Amino acid sequence: MTNATMTRPAFFTAIAQNETLPAELRDFASLQLEKIHTANAKRAAKPSKKALENAPLTEKIVGLLTDKPQTATDLFAALGATDITPQKVSGLLVQARKQGLCASVDVKIKGKGTQKGWILPIAE
Repeated sequence: MTNATMTRPAFFTAIAQNETLPAELRDFASLQLEKIHTANAKRAAKPSKKALENAPLTEKIVGLLTDKPQTATDLFAALGATDITPQKVSGLLVQARKQGLCASVDVKIKGKGTQKGWILPIAE
């Protein structure tokens, strides 16, 4: 037997959709769901503290991009920073891609196989 917990949105959804419950209770559940969704949307629109901390470094990394694909390791080396890792550079590039600041392409590297190459965003 599993001991599953129900989230607040799932709980209120179950109540709001249960036709056998009084309308007043279903309306209350719908209102609570709306409040949860509004709060989640507001939170999602606000950048995290970590994103704000990483913004200057992300800007430097994106500034190194060209039309020629570069791996995260290449960009790490170009930064010359000792306080970060290639993995952090890669993670910041993934976030930058989600924001439309860069794009990724598969690049074949002799002896290493296929890796992600990072370039300036492709104009549509």
